[in-house]
Amino acid sequence: MKGKNVFILLLVLIAIAALTAVALLGVGNVPSTDSASSDDEPQFELMTDENGELVTDENGSAQIVPIATTEAATSAEGETSESESATETTTEERIGYGGYKNIKLGLDLKGGVYIVYGPEEGVTPSDDEMAAAISMLQQRVEYKGYYDAEVSQEGTNKIRVEIPGVEDAAAVVEEIGEAAHLTFRAMNDDGTPGEVLVDGTNVADADKAYQNNTVVVTLTFDEAGRQAFATATQNNIGKQIGIYMDDMLISAPTVNQAITDGNAVITGDFDAESAEDLAAKIRSGSLPFSLRALEYNAVGARLGADSLSTSVKAGAVGVILVLLFMLIVYRVPGLLADIALVGYTAINIIVLSLFGISLTLPGVAGIVLGIGMAVDANVIVFERIKEEIRAGKSVKTAIHNGFDRALSAILDGNITTLIACAVLLWLGTGPIKGFAQTLILSIVVSMFSALVVTRILLNLCVNIGIKSPKLYGGK
Repeated sequence: MKGKNVFILLLVLIAIAALTAVALLGVGNVPSTDSASSDDEPQFELMTDENGELVTDENGSAQIVPIATTEAATSAEGETSESESATETTTEERIGYGGYKNIKLGLDLKGGVYIVYGPEEGVTPSDDEMAAAISMLQQRVEYKGYYDAEVSQEGTNKIRVEIPGVEDAAAVVEEIGEAAHLTFRAMNDDGTPGEVLVDGTNVADADKAYQNNTVVVTLTFDEAGRQAFATATQNNIGKQIGIYMDDMLISAPTVNQAITDGNAVITGDFDAESAEDLAAKIRSGSLPFSLRALEYNAVGARLGADSLSTSVKAGAVGVILVLLFMLIVYRVPGLLADIALVGYTAINIIVLSLFGISLTLPGVAGIVLGIGMAVDANVIVFERIKEEIRAGKSVKTAIHNGFDRALSAILDGNITTLIACAVLLWLGTGPIKGFAQTLILSIVVSMFSALVVTRILLNLCVNIGIKSPKLYGGK
């Protein structure tokens, strides 16, 4: 029996060591990508086959490829293209999944620009209009090459755009601030856009719908749009009409018949998500309100790096002091709690890395606060254990009773904090949400660490013969 407990104890310790190794080194390889420079516009072209015909996907959208990729593909065999060189460089810089180097950093740690947009004064957009505006801004930042940008709704009528890796906030506002212009255009034989047939402002509505058990996108035009679209479809039966966001093709459906009533349907191999995505893009070209930049600012990359370095150092010093305190005051239970806390920290890092949760400066504070709450839970338990031992109970009984007596106090404290975090996550924005996310994660993991891992380790130590009351806080 003793040998079995020793084996289980070793397995638990090995598991914690493995989690720590994953948090430090990661598993496998994941490419490290940086945001595109704001100085370079991405260059794209339409994909055509050997006969010069436009290549489309199952939804009827033209395939767009970077020009650099096309040029690299035509490099002579045996020669090293720029694309290949870039791939080799990226491979050398790869890091592991789950490792701390793969954690996504927020603007305050990585540096970048944030912009808060809102409607013109006196305008109250609907939920659908807000969704369309978010889709438009997301398309615009991606088209400009900001692939790591995040666009999210803030409150009821504001939109927050976060773009890491750039520094000139005013230039970015000017670059993406204007609403994207949606147009329906004729398609030339070489796949390039021709004349404008219908303006996106003439789209009254666009939505996903279900027709004959398939998902479609429906379009409704206003009176001017109805007439223009009727002429366009009459003149292009059997041909494609390109739907463009600025100069970017988002769909190229083929006209099957003339549509004169102002109600059109785009069919294809849509699912609900892809149909809603296309509908939102089209709606964004007919926004009934204008967006204005309410607030914008930039965080320098150097300032972000300094903030991260300072935060990590402060957190490391705090954690080391806590580990020493637990070891000196609570002896064997303190040592086991320290081991559990190492596992807690590793799990936090792995979850942040794998699920792509952005780590902000307040988020670092949330993790450190979670460590404090885990220690607090352990202190409550260990004090109860000391009381039981001093009352004459055996160490094994004291451990059992100590956890039972401490459970309600630990749960009450953590659940009330979780409720507060849920409110922050619901109503908060930007860094406040980052703090709430990491603190919720930290609380859940810390409760598991304090109530499950530490208890298992304590019982295993008792079962292998470490039973002296003095080692558990007794006199």
